[in-house]
Amino acid sequence: MTTTKTINLVLNGTPRAAKADSRLLLVELIRDGLDAKGTRVGCLTGDCGACSVLLDGEVRKACLVLAASIDGNDVRTIEGLDAIEALQRAFISHNAFQCGFCTSGMLVVAADLLRRNPSPTRDEIRHAISGNLCRCTAYEPIVEAIHHAAHDGDDGTVSVS
Repeated sequence: MTTTKTINLVLNGTPRAAKADSRLLLVELIRDGLDAKGTRVGCLTGDCGACSVLLDGEVRKACLVLAASIDGNDVRTIEGLDAIEALQRAFISHNAFQCGFCTSGMLVVAADLLRRNPSPTRDEIRHAISGNLCRCTAYEPIVEAIHHAAHDGDDGTVSVS
């Protein structure tokens, strides 16, 4: 038996409320119930990372989280990340995307990495993005873009507040 519950959360800094069926996934609530379309629906099995968001400051795959379980929590999507321009510019200049499907999830993970470690090594970057799949770039442009944003180009400063 499914039940409907009102979910109260903070989405990208703004208090929000939405009704959610007990089986609704967080990614579905974000996209359909709260109209934040930057988060992608990919595999729905937690394998691709396209739906990566920050849930109370931790990277989570929104397709593996039931919406009903996040009542009262803080959710940040790609639309809610502040100061990611350095990462975006680096992704563009390094051709770190082709089809763009994985890009929002990659940027969420990269922003979280740079928030925790402003000067990561390439191996640390590879480890951080290892839960996100990209079928177009072979990953090296993504690693180089994140490394550039952190070390060579802009200061890499990323704020998720």
